[in-house]
Amino acid sequence: MMESYGPDQESKETEPPSGSPECREQDGDASAMIWTLEEAAEKQTQQIGVSACGATAVINVLQALGLDVMPDIVERCVRTKSRQNDAPLPQYLMSRSVAGATHEQLICGAENASNGKVAGFFFSFYPERDIDLQTWLAKWIQKGTVPIATMNMQVAVTKGEEVPDAWHHQMIFGVGPDGVYMTNPLEVEKAGVVKQRLCSDSVLLVRREDILSRLSEDTKLSALAQVQDDPRWELLDVAGQVGQMIYEEITPDDADEGTAATHVLIPAAYKSGISLFALKDSEVAHELLNAKELPLCQ
Repeated sequence: MMESYGPDQESKETEPPSGSPECREQDGDASAMIWTLEEAAEKQTQQIGVSACGATAVINVLQALGLDVMPDIVERCVRTKSRQNDAPLPQYLMSRSVAGATHEQLICGAENASNGKVAGFFFSFYPERDIDLQTWLAKWIQKGTVPIATMNMQVAVTKGEEVPDAWHHQMIFGVGPDGVYMTNPLEVEKAGVVKQRLCSDSVLLVRREDILSRLSEDTKLSALAQVQDDPRWELLDVAGQVGQMIYEEITPDDADEGTAATHVLIPAAYKSGISLFALKDSEVAHELLNAKELPLCQ
Protein backbone atom coordinates (compact mmCIF):
# COMPACT_ATOMS: atom_id res chain seq x y z
CA MET A 1 0.00 0.00 0.00
CA MET A 2 1.56 3.32 -1.01
CA GLU A 3 1.33 6.22 1.39
CA SER A 4 0.27 9.69 0.33
CA TYR A 5 2.46 12.62 1.17
CA GLY A 6 2.91 16.27 0.41
CA PRO A 7 5.75 18.80 0.28
CA ASP A 8 5.71 19.13 4.08
CA GLN A 9 5.85 15.38 4.76
CA GLU A 10 8.56 12.76 4.41
CA SER A 11 8.21 10.88 1.14
CA LYS A 12 7.90 7.13 1.12
CA GLU A 13 8.60 4.69 -1.67
CA THR A 14 7.18 1.30 -2.49
CA GLU A 15 9.05 -1.84 -3.52
CA PRO A 16 11.38 -2.16 -5.32
CA PRO A 17 13.58 -0.04 -3.00
CA SER A 18 14.86 2.15 -5.84
CA GLY A 19 11.32 3.24 -6.69
CA SER A 20 12.03 2.86 -10.40
CA PRO A 21 9.22 1.46 -12.56
CA GLU A 22 9.51 -2.27 -13.16
CA CYS A 23 9.95 -2.31 -16.92
CA ARG A 24 8.82 -5.38 -18.83
CA GLU A 25 10.81 -5.77 -22.02
CA GLN A 26 8.91 -7.30 -24.92
CA ASP A 27 10.21 -9.04 -28.02
CA GLY A 28 12.07 -6.59 -30.21
CA ASP A 29 14.22 -3.54 -29.46
CA ALA A 30 11.30 -1.14 -29.88
CA SER A 31 9.07 -2.65 -27.20
CA ALA A 32 8.93 -1.90 -23.48
CA MET A 33 6.08 -1.68 -20.97
CA ILE A 34 5.93 0.01 -17.58
CA TRP A 35 2.40 -1.29 -17.00
CA THR A 36 0.30 -3.86 -18.79
CA LEU A 37 -2.99 -2.64 -20.20
CA GLU A 38 -4.79 -4.25 -17.28
CA GLU A 39 -2.49 -2.58 -14.75
CA ALA A 40 -2.86 0.77 -16.48
CA ALA A 41 -6.65 0.50 -16.38
CA GLU A 42 -6.46 -0.16 -12.66
CA LYS A 43 -3.73 2.32 -11.70
CA GLN A 44 -4.18 5.33 -13.98
CA THR A 45 -5.68 8.57 -12.75
CA GLN A 46 -8.09 10.14 -15.20
CA GLN A 47 -8.59 13.86 -15.79
CA ILE A 48 -8.80 15.59 -12.39
CA GLY A 49 -10.17 18.91 -13.62
CA VAL A 50 -10.62 21.39 -16.47
CA SER A 51 -7.32 21.97 -18.34
CA ALA A 52 -5.60 19.69 -15.81
CA CYS A 53 -4.25 17.02 -18.17
CA GLY A 54 -0.72 18.06 -17.21
CA ALA A 55 -1.27 17.59 -13.50
CA THR A 56 -3.05 14.30 -14.24
CA ALA A 57 -0.06 13.07 -16.26
CA VAL A 58 2.28 13.98 -13.39
CA ILE A 59 0.13 12.00 -10.92
CA ASN A 60 0.45 8.96 -13.19
CA VAL A 61 4.21 9.43 -13.53
CA LEU A 62 4.69 9.59 -9.76
CA GLN A 63 2.55 6.48 -9.39
CA ALA A 64 4.71 4.65 -11.95
CA LEU A 65 7.84 5.72 -10.06
CA GLY A 66 6.47 4.24 -6.84
CA LEU A 67 5.30 7.48 -5.22
CA ASP A 68 1.68 8.15 -4.27
CA VAL A 69 0.81 11.85 -4.01
CA MET A 70 -2.63 13.31 -3.40
CA PRO A 71 -4.06 14.85 -6.61
CA ASP A 72 -4.73 18.22 -4.98
CA ILE A 73 -1.07 18.46 -3.96
CA VAL A 74 0.11 17.73 -7.50
CA GLU A 75 -2.40 20.22 -8.92
CA ARG A 76 -1.15 22.89 -6.55
CA CYS A 77 2.48 22.18 -7.45
CA VAL A 78 1.84 22.15 -11.23
CA ARG A 79 -0.14 25.42 -11.01
CA THR A 80 -2.57 24.77 -13.84
CA LYS A 81 -3.77 27.94 -15.56
CA SER A 82 -7.45 28.34 -16.43
CA ARG A 83 -9.29 29.76 -19.41
CA GLN A 84 -10.93 33.11 -18.71
CA ASN A 85 -14.21 32.16 -20.35
CA ASP A 86 -16.10 35.24 -19.16
CA ALA A 87 -13.41 37.76 -20.11
CA PRO A 88 -13.59 40.10 -23.14
CA LEU A 89 -12.27 38.57 -26.37
CA PRO A 90 -8.63 39.83 -26.19
CA GLN A 91 -8.20 38.64 -22.60
CA TYR A 92 -9.98 35.37 -23.41
CA LEU A 93 -7.59 34.65 -26.29
CA MET A 94 -4.58 35.52 -24.16
CA SER A 95 -5.80 33.11 -21.48
CA ARG A 96 -6.31 30.39 -24.09
CA SER A 97 -2.68 30.70 -25.17
CA VAL A 98 -1.46 29.71 -21.69
CA ALA A 99 -4.35 27.62 -20.31
CA GLY A 100 -3.28 24.32 -18.79
CA ALA A 101 0.44 23.80 -18.22
CA THR A 102 3.76 23.83 -20.04
CA HIS A 103 6.39 21.12 -19.78
CA GLU A 104 8.32 23.42 -17.41
CA GLN A 105 5.34 23.42 -15.06
CA LEU A 106 5.13 19.63 -15.20
CA ILE A 107 8.83 19.20 -14.40
CA CYS A 108 8.74 21.72 -11.58
CA GLY A 109 5.47 20.30 -10.28
CA ALA A 110 6.79 16.73 -10.20
CA GLU A 111 9.91 17.80 -8.35
CA ASN A 112 8.01 19.84 -5.77
CA ALA A 113 5.21 17.32 -5.25
CA SER A 114 7.78 14.55 -4.67
CA ASN A 115 9.84 16.57 -2.20
CA GLY A 116 12.69 16.70 -4.69
CA LYS A 117 12.83 12.95 -5.30
CA VAL A 118 11.81 13.15 -8.99
CA ALA A 119 13.56 14.99 -11.79
CA GLY A 120 12.28 15.67 -15.29
CA PHE A 121 14.11 16.34 -18.53
CA PHE A 122 12.49 17.72 -21.70
CA PHE A 123 13.36 16.75 -25.26
CA SER A 124 11.99 19.08 -27.92
CA PHE A 125 10.58 17.45 -31.05
CA TYR A 126 10.02 20.67 -33.01
CA PRO A 127 11.45 21.17 -35.56
CA GLU A 128 11.12 17.47 -36.44
CA ARG A 129 13.83 15.20 -35.03
CA ASP A 130 15.65 12.45 -36.90
CA ILE A 131 14.81 9.51 -34.62
CA ASP A 132 12.65 6.42 -34.58
CA LEU A 133 10.15 7.34 -31.87
CA GLN A 134 9.37 3.79 -30.71
CA THR A 135 13.02 2.76 -30.47
CA TRP A 136 13.92 5.96 -28.60
CA LEU A 137 11.03 5.60 -26.15
CA ALA A 138 11.73 1.90 -25.56
CA LYS A 139 15.37 2.63 -24.75
CA TRP A 140 14.52 5.21 -22.08
CA ILE A 141 11.64 3.19 -20.61
CA GLN A 142 13.93 0.17 -20.30
CA LYS A 143 16.38 2.36 -18.39
CA GLY A 144 13.72 3.30 -15.84
CA THR A 145 12.25 6.61 -17.01
CA VAL A 146 8.57 7.47 -17.37
CA PRO A 147 7.62 9.74 -20.32
CA ILE A 148 5.00 12.45 -20.70
CA ALA A 149 4.14 13.49 -24.25
CA THR A 150 3.17 17.12 -24.84
CA MET A 151 1.24 17.04 -28.09
CA ASN A 152 -0.71 19.36 -30.35
CA MET A 153 -3.89 17.32 -30.78
CA GLN A 154 -4.99 19.66 -33.58
CA VAL A 155 -2.38 17.97 -35.81
CA ALA A 156 -2.97 14.65 -37.61
CA VAL A 157 -6.75 14.82 -37.18
CA THR A 158 -8.60 11.99 -38.90
CA LYS A 159 -10.49 13.23 -41.95
CA GLY A 160 -14.09 14.01 -41.09
CA GLU A 161 -13.47 14.33 -37.35
CA GLU A 162 -13.80 17.62 -35.47
CA VAL A 163 -10.56 19.46 -34.75
CA PRO A 164 -9.81 19.09 -31.01
CA ASP A 165 -9.91 22.21 -28.89
CA ALA A 166 -6.53 22.00 -27.15
CA TRP A 167 -3.09 20.48 -26.73
CA HIS A 168 -2.74 17.47 -24.42
CA HIS A 169 -0.26 15.94 -21.97
CA GLN A 170 -0.33 12.15 -21.63
CA MET A 171 1.84 9.77 -19.66
CA ILE A 172 3.26 7.00 -21.87
CA PHE A 173 3.28 3.61 -20.15
CA GLY A 174 4.76 1.58 -22.97
CA VAL A 175 5.53 1.01 -26.63
CA GLY A 176 4.96 -2.15 -28.64
CA PRO A 177 4.03 -3.52 -32.05
CA ASP A 178 0.64 -1.76 -31.88
CA GLY A 179 2.15 1.65 -31.16
CA VAL A 180 2.41 3.98 -28.16
CA TYR A 181 0.41 3.21 -24.99
CA MET A 182 -0.90 6.24 -23.09
CA THR A 183 -3.09 7.15 -20.13
CA ASN A 184 -5.93 9.70 -19.77
CA PRO A 185 -7.53 8.40 -21.88
CA LEU A 186 -6.23 4.84 -21.90
CA GLU A 187 -5.31 4.24 -25.54
CA VAL A 188 -2.75 2.94 -27.97
CA GLU A 189 -1.91 5.22 -30.89
CA LYS A 190 0.24 4.65 -33.95
CA ALA A 191 3.76 5.97 -33.44
CA GLY A 192 3.58 7.95 -36.69
CA VAL A 193 0.51 9.85 -35.49
CA VAL A 194 2.08 10.54 -32.08
CA LYS A 195 5.24 11.84 -33.72
CA GLN A 196 3.27 14.21 -35.95
CA ARG A 197 1.56 15.66 -32.87
CA LEU A 198 4.93 15.93 -31.14
CA CYS A 199 6.42 17.85 -34.07
CA SER A 200 4.27 20.98 -33.90
CA ASP A 201 4.99 24.67 -33.73
CA SER A 202 3.70 26.44 -30.59
CA VAL A 203 0.35 27.55 -31.97
CA LEU A 204 -3.31 26.94 -31.12
CA LEU A 205 -6.48 27.02 -33.21
CA VAL A 206 -9.44 28.72 -31.53
CA ARG A 207 -12.88 27.92 -32.91
CA ARG A 208 -14.93 30.45 -34.83
CA GLU A 209 -17.86 30.23 -32.42
CA ASP A 210 -15.57 30.94 -29.46
CA ILE A 211 -14.44 34.12 -31.20
CA LEU A 212 -17.76 35.46 -32.45
CA SER A 213 -19.64 34.73 -29.22
CA ARG A 214 -17.28 37.05 -27.31
CA LEU A 215 -17.42 40.04 -29.64
CA SER A 216 -19.04 43.23 -28.37
CA GLU A 217 -19.10 46.90 -29.22
CA ASP A 218 -16.29 47.41 -26.72
CA THR A 219 -13.95 44.82 -28.26
CA LYS A 220 -10.57 46.39 -29.06
CA LEU A 221 -8.73 44.24 -31.56
CA SER A 222 -5.65 46.45 -31.28
CA ALA A 223 -4.94 44.76 -27.93
CA LEU A 224 -4.21 41.54 -29.81
CA ALA A 225 -1.26 43.15 -31.59
CA GLN A 226 0.24 44.58 -28.42
CA VAL A 227 0.73 41.56 -26.16
CA GLN A 228 3.61 42.32 -23.86
CA ASP A 229 6.81 40.30 -24.43
CA ASP A 230 5.32 38.17 -27.21
CA PRO A 231 5.69 39.52 -30.76
CA ARG A 232 4.04 36.40 -32.18
CA TRP A 233 0.59 37.93 -31.73
CA GLU A 234 1.59 40.58 -34.26
CA LEU A 235 3.52 38.17 -36.48
CA LEU A 236 0.48 35.89 -36.74
CA ASP A 237 -1.73 38.95 -37.27
CA VAL A 238 -4.29 37.66 -34.79
CA ALA A 239 -6.14 40.99 -34.89
CA GLY A 240 -6.33 40.75 -38.69
CA GLN A 241 -7.60 37.17 -38.52
CA VAL A 242 -10.38 38.18 -36.15
CA GLY A 243 -11.18 41.19 -38.31
CA GLN A 244 -11.50 38.96 -41.39
CA MET A 245 -13.79 36.62 -39.47
CA ILE A 246 -15.99 39.55 -38.48
CA TYR A 247 -16.09 40.73 -42.10
CA GLU A 248 -17.14 37.26 -43.27
CA GLU A 249 -19.89 37.24 -40.65
CA ILE A 250 -21.41 40.59 -41.61
CA THR A 251 -20.98 40.16 -45.39
CA PRO A 252 -21.71 36.45 -46.00
CA ASP A 253 -22.64 37.08 -49.61
CA ASP A 254 -19.11 38.31 -50.38
CA ALA A 255 -17.45 35.09 -49.18
CA ASP A 256 -17.08 32.02 -51.36
CA GLU A 257 -19.05 29.07 -50.05
CA GLY A 258 -16.94 26.95 -47.75
CA THR A 259 -14.03 29.40 -47.52
CA ALA A 260 -14.99 31.18 -44.29
CA ALA A 261 -12.37 30.74 -41.58
CA THR A 262 -13.25 28.04 -39.07
CA HIS A 263 -10.52 29.01 -36.60
CA VAL A 264 -8.18 31.78 -35.55
CA LEU A 265 -4.52 30.83 -35.09
CA ILE A 266 -2.89 32.22 -31.94
CA PRO A 267 0.47 31.71 -30.20
CA ALA A 268 0.65 28.96 -27.58
CA ALA A 269 2.90 28.74 -24.52
CA TYR A 270 3.47 25.01 -24.92
CA LYS A 271 6.39 23.29 -26.67
CA SER A 272 5.81 19.93 -28.29
CA GLY A 273 8.04 17.09 -27.16
CA ILE A 274 8.58 14.50 -24.46
CA SER A 275 9.54 14.96 -20.82
CA LEU A 276 11.29 11.99 -19.23
CA PHE A 277 10.99 11.56 -15.46
CA ALA A 278 13.22 9.53 -13.15
CA LEU A 279 14.15 9.33 -9.50
CA LYS A 280 16.71 12.06 -8.97
CA ASP A 281 19.31 9.81 -7.33
CA SER A 282 19.15 7.12 -10.03
CA GLU A 283 21.82 6.43 -12.65
CA VAL A 284 19.43 7.23 -15.48
CA ALA A 285 18.76 10.69 -14.02
CA HIS A 286 22.48 11.45 -14.16
CA GLU A 287 22.54 10.15 -17.74
CA LEU A 288 19.67 12.42 -18.70
CA LEU A 289 21.49 15.43 -17.24
CA ASN A 290 24.20 14.89 -19.87
CA ALA A 291 21.89 13.99 -22.75
CA LYS A 292 22.14 16.06 -25.92
CA GLU A 293 19.27 17.49 -27.93
CA LEU A 294 17.82 15.13 -30.49
CA PRO A 295 19.22 15.54 -34.02
CA LEU A 296 17.19 17.55 -36.50
CA CYS A 297 15.89 16.05 -39.71
CA GLN A 298 17.98 17.16 -42.65
